[in-house]
Amino acid sequence: MKRSTPPDSPMLFEDAPLVPTFELELIARRAGHWPVAGADEAGRGPLAGPVVAAAVILDPERIPQGLNDSKQLTAARREELFVEILATATVSIASSSAGRIDTTDIRKASLDAMRRAICGLAVPASYVLTDGLDVPAGLACPGKAVIKGDARSFSIAAASIVAKVTRDRMMARAGIVFPAYGFAAHAGYGTPQHRAGIEEHGPCPLHRMSFRPLRKEAV
Repeated sequence: MKRSTPPDSPMLFEDAPLVPTFELELIARRAGHWPVAGADEAGRGPLAGPVVAAAVILDPERIPQGLNDSKQLTAARREELFVEILATATVSIASSSAGRIDTTDIRKASLDAMRRAICGLAVPASYVLTDGLDVPAGLACPGKAVIKGDARSFSIAAASIVAKVTRDRMMARAGIVFPAYGFAAHAGYGTPQHRAGIEEHGPCPLHRMSFRPLRKEAV
């Protein structure tokens, strides 16, 4: 008996190997969608700083070697690939501030940054592959959310690298303005150094006051 598939199941994508390739982009191209953008974000978990999203349309003839999930790469390699991606691809970057995160929530702020990054591409995308469970609302083209997409798609992997390097650079600059927290070392994540800085100096304008332990619980 043939197994039925729910209508909203990602049939074309569920069997993709957990190794970045250009196959998902080519599947979309064969379905009549081109160009295809990959989109991802960095900075959902930290206690401080923005969440940064990137959208990337790769040139199939000039795909940088070694693209992978940014978390699988060294900081030095991410920096090298960042330069290569910007030199060979169409790239757009957007962010949502700590204030925006606090007034909405991290999921909404992340998706809004991703939407703005996609809409900001100099070459409009015909189709979008996003990392995770959601495709932002309000796009001018269809898209597909790909679980562990940064480990499956070259375009999403490239977006993850651009978002991560951009955010790390932003937090390094933040460390100059607010030196008490060591932002350059931990990019706003809740390390012992960061928590000690908060304990001693209190939060700064870059802190996400809706995140524990900064959030004041209702009595």
